[in-house]
Amino acid sequence: MTQTSGPSYQWVVPGSVDITPISWPVTTKDESWDAPQVSSKIVGALNESLSKQDHKGVASLFLENGYWRDHLGMTWDLRTMKGRDKIVSFLDNDHHLASIEIVEEYSSKNVASQVTAHRGDGSVHGIEIYIRTRTKYGSGPGHIRLLNYENEWKIWTLYTTMTEFEQQPEPRGHLRANGAQHGFRQDRENWLGRREEEFNFEKTDPDVLVIGGGQAGLSVHARLKMLNVPTLIIDENDNVGDNWRKRYHSLVLHDPVWYDHMPLINFPDFWPIFTPKDKLAKFLSSYAETLELNVWNSTSLKYSNWDEKKKQWVAVLERRKKDGTVEVRVLRPKFIIQATGHSGKKNYPNFKGMENFEGDVLCHSSEFTGAKKDGKGRKAVVIGACNSAMDISQSFCENGYDVTIVQRSSTTVMSSKAVLDYICAPLYMEGGPPVEVGDLLNWSKPTEMLKAAHADATKLQEALDKDTLAGLNKAGFKTDPGPAGAGLFMKYLQRGGGYYIDVGTSQLIIDGKIKVKHGVGISEILPRGVKLEDGTELEADEIVCATGYQNMKTTTEAIFGEEVASKVNLAWGYDEEGETKTMWRPSGHSGLWVHGGNLAICRYYSQLLAVQIKARLEGISQPP
Repeated sequence: MTQTSGPSYQWVVPGSVDITPISWPVTTKDESWDAPQVSSKIVGALNESLSKQDHKGVASLFLENGYWRDHLGMTWDLRTMKGRDKIVSFLDNDHHLASIEIVEEYSSKNVASQVTAHRGDGSVHGIEIYIRTRTKYGSGPGHIRLLNYENEWKIWTLYTTMTEFEQQPEPRGHLRANGAQHGFRQDRENWLGRREEEFNFEKTDPDVLVIGGGQAGLSVHARLKMLNVPTLIIDENDNVGDNWRKRYHSLVLHDPVWYDHMPLINFPDFWPIFTPKDKLAKFLSSYAETLELNVWNSTSLKYSNWDEKKKQWVAVLERRKKDGTVEVRVLRPKFIIQATGHSGKKNYPNFKGMENFEGDVLCHSSEFTGAKKDGKGRKAVVIGACNSAMDISQSFCENGYDVTIVQRSSTTVMSSKAVLDYICAPLYMEGGPPVEVGDLLNWSKPTEMLKAAHADATKLQEALDKDTLAGLNKAGFKTDPGPAGAGLFMKYLQRGGGYYIDVGTSQLIIDGKIKVKHGVGISEILPRGVKLEDGTELEADEIVCATGYQNMKTTTEAIFGEEVASKVNLAWGYDEEGETKTMWRPSGHSGLWVHGGNLAICRYYSQLLAVQIKARLEGISQPP
């Protein structure tokens, strides 16, 4: 999945960009700053220039290298403009932004304009403004960061969005459905009858077909439902949540609950900080039921074809019902969303000699179900050294195995405590802001700023984890600080892997309870073990290849065929502006979108994807 030139911690998805982090400005804090007055003046000037179509006037309100990040507030794409010239050029093209307005409350939180620190260490001060973006078609939340430059206030970052349609607001709060049908009705149907008709698409076809019923598929269906877009999810698994339920026995999420909420329904206040896989599977199942999402499990796409003239798909589905019968349905959705995860096919190496292995287990980590309960005297080799590899190695060790990790390149390692304290906090933590506010502040940062912020956090993390990192390297397990020293989150966003959130395996390596072979590849699989490229032979009863996944495009080809896949761009990684490539944006093939990522990313971007699709259906947005 990655481009392998240069140090491994700088690798990126082929065709994507290794974004350079900003250099933080130097500022001072003045207690006399009047945040409300300054905010009103800046926003007033911005709106005046917009109304006059004075694009140079708009740009003059920004710092010379200021940023305008726009997620659908101006165009039907995800863009970031850096510098006055690019802002002018962007505005000179057609856009649908009408105005912005200052808000003092967002998601039940007081967000009045205030003097604040724009950098985590408090060294960069300015004013932040929460705004509402108004467009020709709707509105969305936004955010502004101001800096005082040579005694003049300028916009450092502006973030605009459109997440709601004026003519069709979401049916929430005072707009919720009545739920009852009062009065005389001769042919009255109850809720269950209506729900079954909707679920089975007895009279209509869905506008959107979603392939994949994990957090990606469920999140975008939830968003589309709020926009009244008929949607169907299909998944080959027998039950919602099986994509988690079927993973290795010891799996627990490494991200905390405050970061992982799904759209519309948060985890309860009593939910554990870290969610076990089977508990998450049950939650996702109940989530689909509660939101009345249409999920056909045990269903596969047998044939698909895009009709360019009619601008719709022909999709032939094979649905295995619980009574054992098989139903074949032909649907004609206008859009298909591939929601099979941000990665593609498993990256399962074809090592020499695999067919001669006489041990019990030789598999990819995605197929590993767990270590045997009494593994004393057994030997395991785990090929790979990131999250799955480390969790699986710990499971082997806890069950008495003699286990060796084969680490080919360095790994970004961060303790769970550091993730909570420096990556998630202060936006996602107990007592933190509502998740909507956390998302707004997080995604309002242009990627160059986000990367610099994570570099700051990584320095704090390295100080906290210094003994662990030193111990790992001494034991032969090599670590790195991530791209440009920006840690594991930026590594995830740039290449999709290469890191470990430490929940115990590091100490087992330091203590010698798990052995490590670093910097060597696999020469061949032996009948009872592994031979490394340096000639070392490792005995093994079980071998697990935690070797990651290929690009999402490989799954596109497996589902739709080579002709469709050839038009779809590689997914993940950044473009030149710092926006994620292909995901949640026009894919390159008409009528096909791709969606995936962790729970937090799916929560945020599912809304932007749903809005784009609704705009296409309403005819207010056209394909590029």
